[in-house]
Amino acid sequence: MRFHRHSHCSLPVVIAVLVLAASSPAPAQESKNRTAPGNGPDVQQSLNELQSEVRELKDMVLQLQQETLAGRAEISRLRKELESQAVSDATAADDQQATGETLASAATQLRQRSNHLQEDEQVLNAEITELQQTRVESASKYRVRFSGIVLFNLFGNSGAVENLDVPTWGVWKDPMDANGGVGGTLRQSILGFETFGPEVFGARSSGSVSFDFGGGFPATYNGVNFGLVRLRTADIRLDWKKTSVVAGQDSLFFMPLNPTSFASVIVPPLAYAGNLYSWTPQLRVEHRFALSEKSALALQGGLLDPLTGEPPYNFNYVWYRFPDAGEYSRQPAYAVHAGYSHPLWGGTFNIGAGGYYSRQNWGFQRMVDGYAATMDASLPLGRKLTLSGEFYRGQGIGGLGGALGRSVVYDGAIENPQTNVLPLNTVGGWAQLKFQATPKLEFNAAAGQDNPFAADIRYFGSQSETYGSPYLTRNRGAFGNVIYRPRSDLLLSLEYRRLKTFTIFNNSYDAGQVNMAMGVLF
Repeated sequence: MRFHRHSHCSLPVVIAVLVLAASSPAPAQESKNRTAPGNGPDVQQSLNELQSEVRELKDMVLQLQQETLAGRAEISRLRKELESQAVSDATAADDQQATGETLASAATQLRQRSNHLQEDEQVLNAEITELQQTRVESASKYRVRFSGIVLFNLFGNSGAVENLDVPTWGVWKDPMDANGGVGGTLRQSILGFETFGPEVFGARSSGSVSFDFGGGFPATYNGVNFGLVRLRTADIRLDWKKTSVVAGQDSLFFMPLNPTSFASVIVPPLAYAGNLYSWTPQLRVEHRFALSEKSALALQGGLLDPLTGEPPYNFNYVWYRFPDAGEYSRQPAYAVHAGYSHPLWGGTFNIGAGGYYSRQNWGFQRMVDGYAATMDASLPLGRKLTLSGEFYRGQGIGGLGGALGRSVVYDGAIENPQTNVLPLNTVGGWAQLKFQATPKLEFNAAAGQDNPFAADIRYFGSQSETYGSPYLTRNRGAFGNVIYRPRSDLLLSLEYRRLKTFTIFNNSYDAGQVNMAMGVLF
């Protein structure tokens, strides 16, 4: 705007200068003609006026030059601004073009991603459809999970054992019998259900039940292939953050560990050879303490059915249940356990101690105390090696599998009030070394022993009686296996087991088994 204002002002000034320049000689000549005769005051006055006008004209020209220079500077500045604006417009155009290209690329990626999402949605819909076709439905709104293992075992035995497919101790071999046997079984397969219920008193509720096919055999042709379904465990849980309440039939919480084997599932590995076990009805409470950031302590206490190991009597009344000696006492068994855990050497170190007590009434006021003191531990020896085991000392614990399932010995018919009853003392335990070579491959070696006191068995001499064999004094078991899991739901196992059972006659029965197992977990 300033440039245009200066342009309009300069044009009249130039015209005025030209008019004055053209008109100035005429007055001067005219004055000269008038004053030529002499130098009068008029001439001097005219000269003074003319000089004054010339000075004004010079000032005007100088001002015009200054304004012209200022106008040129303004024009130069405006030209630079115009050039800068042009450059900016060009840059903006380039940026706009680049932005357009970026947006186009993003749009292409979004289209591709949309196509992938559509494909994933189709696959997901197909999986949901398949799940809806195979899911386990519940009569309630709560979730139910079906799980288990289909386990096939091929085995070959040497020597005589009390149970062909899952032996736990050796027995006397009739000279007419073959030295061993071979066979296969699927009765160690397990089926289980879990249900997850509502929150009750701030606790998560859940329940589970599992079955196997170790309940015996039907009296039919090839009945060994039709193992009877047997209730294994069933429990109901209420779990708070640090406390749990469990009611049901479960394993012994004060003996929490087991050796690792897929050759012996319907009976835990090394049962009756140092590994106490029983799936017993019980009510227990557990509370967990955080001793530090990494260390923890768990305390458990419970009431159990005071079983003594006796088989059911009155076989003619198979639909009815009669009490055994522990249940005749009219009080439950009591058990406690304390367990400590702490991270160690790439694993977790666990150690625990427990106690058990039951009262037994063998009739005619023949009362017997059953008890056990227990200890369990799991010690990592690095990231791949783990040493674990359990130990016990007790009496009258046939219901827990101690003393080969016998709680007492007596010197006559138990129905006779004159018969004396003596609790059977025993001590035992087991240990296992596990080598986890890879996440899929592991090696296990374990050994155990159950040792009922020979002095108790011999106490009544040749008159000693008990349910089960009255002559067995000690039972040892050992095994080694390799377990390979090519997939999380598939396992292969090869195991060799050795059994040695002693009698009060200073002899022993030896037996062995080679077992190959294949299992599919679901």
